[in-house]
Amino acid sequence: MPSSVKLYAGTSSQYLAEKIAKAYGDKLGMITHQQFSDGELFVSYDESVRGMELFLIQSTFPTADNLMQLMIMIDAAKRASAKYVTAVVPYFGYARQDRKDKPRVAITAKLVANILSAAGADRLMTCDLHAGQIQGFFDIPVDHLDGSALFIPYIQSLKLENLVIASPDVGGLTRARAYAKILNCELVVVDKHRKKANEIASMQLIGNVEDANVILIDDLVDTGGTICKAAALLKEKGAKTVRAFCTHPILSGKAYDNINGSVLEEMVVSDTIPLKQESSKIKVITVANLFALAIKKVHEHGSVSSLFL
Repeated sequence: MPSSVKLYAGTSSQYLAEKIAKAYGDKLGMITHQQFSDGELFVSYDESVRGMELFLIQSTFPTADNLMQLMIMIDAAKRASAKYVTAVVPYFGYARQDRKDKPRVAITAKLVANILSAAGADRLMTCDLHAGQIQGFFDIPVDHLDGSALFIPYIQSLKLENLVIASPDVGGLTRARAYAKILNCELVVVDKHRKKANEIASMQLIGNVEDANVILIDDLVDTGGTICKAAALLKEKGAKTVRAFCTHPILSGKAYDNINGSVLEEMVVSDTIPLKQESSKIKVITVANLFALAIKKVHEHGSVSSLFL
């Protein structure tokens, strides 16, 4: 009997979807993505999806076409009588605007949640949201996978003595504390003050890193300014080595120059977003196996939380 599960890829995540499908033990479904001459997007499923459980794989990093394409994929699936549609969004874009921290600004994380639901998604599967409370913006089930399942085994393989976990800002303290608890080590925080987005006014260290091997934990790295300045501060305060683990490698602007010229031993990221160029300091660990297992668990009505450390 044919499988009732089908996996489809958006164009921005084709590279990752192929790895997820392979890890799941299946092939990607047949789908056509085209553009009209003015750039308008077109999606067509090239096989029947009636009564099927679909997993549509597409990260929503810029451009906004990636988000729009996912919406069209969901709508086309629902109109083709798919039974259940899960939006698999390894990197959930527009999540940094998750609260109204000053007058007359948007809450884009909630806006995107509304759009996904309006398009017809029955479920969201994602990894390391910028803030955990974004799950509450959805009125559909959310499977929030944890990047620590990828990074903890690698950190343990390094066998670092006098290990210290660091958060590059106060906002990431909860995430960093979880790593410190699992690894049974100390935790420090780099307290930063911003003038505006992507521009840091000042930094100070809360905690002791003298003669320590420090690992900075964050959900994403954009220009690399924060993480590289935090690493420099940690070295100034006596750290022996500094590494960074960031799930989503946005890496815009001068990010590669910042990282290559930094004091970081290495930066470990996942492949939720494809790298724009290679760097000897950047190591990529795939999320494909994690998502494949999660898809299997969801399909079999198993516990996704069993995947967490």
